[in-house]
Amino acid sequence: MKTHDQLVKAMMKRPGVKAEVGRIEREEAVLLDTLLKARYEAGLTQADVAQRMGTLAPAVARLERSLATGKHSPSIATVRKYAKACGKTLILQVA
Repeated sequence: MKTHDQLVKAMMKRPGVKAEVGRIEREEAVLLDTLLKARYEAGLTQADVAQRMGTLAPAVARLERSLATGKHSPSIATVRKYAKACGKTLILQVA
């Protein structure tokens, strides 16, 4: 039986899978950059954002780290709360 890492390695050899993973990682990097820019422009720390979101600073750190690593995608509701905590509005566009 193959391990998880072996299965991932095998799947990443498939061009379609590799391309899709790359696309998702790029989109999440853009989202992270946008969120961090909003936080910095608002002059807020992770703790400030967490307080405004009704959560704890480690949760905000995990959210930002998850986008950086691509290991987890936050829900739209969570991203909306983060944006609102930074004084921004989340606008989604399907093109």
